[in-house]
Amino acid sequence: MREVLAMLTLSPSLPPSDTGGPAQRGAGVAAHAETLTTNTALNDLFRLDFSRGRVVMTPGVAALPQRALCDLLRAVQNFDAFTPDNDPHSEHDFGKVAIGGETYLWKIDYYDAHLEHSSPNPADPAVTTRVMTIMRGDEY
Repeated sequence: MREVLAMLTLSPSLPPSDTGGPAQRGAGVAAHAETLTTNTALNDLFRLDFSRGRVVMTPGVAALPQRALCDLLRAVQNFDAFTPDNDPHSEHDFGKVAIGGETYLWKIDYYDAHLEHSSPNPADPAVTTRVMTIMRGDEY
């Protein structure tokens, strides 16, 4: 099924800063690291089979011939070239691939279960719907 994303995506907000003492800050850092690890794993699982969220595409991607679209989707699923430059927060939520001389971008955003607001906790699948947008580089 081909869908077109017709809304602006919202970036997830950063966790509030911890203003407690050293022990509280340490616990906050550990909890954030665990959340990040869970969120990264959930993004990887979603990207591998597209079954844990929604995939939408821009008109330029939707217009691709079926074979080219399949090649693009396969390239997104197989993407693993995450670096500090293209994945500064280690979430595995963005990538760039080249297919047939054309550059394509994909981005995962986190919405609440009703797709109305940002997710309150992207690491919790019970309250989060992942939405991957795939677009041609010139549609950005």
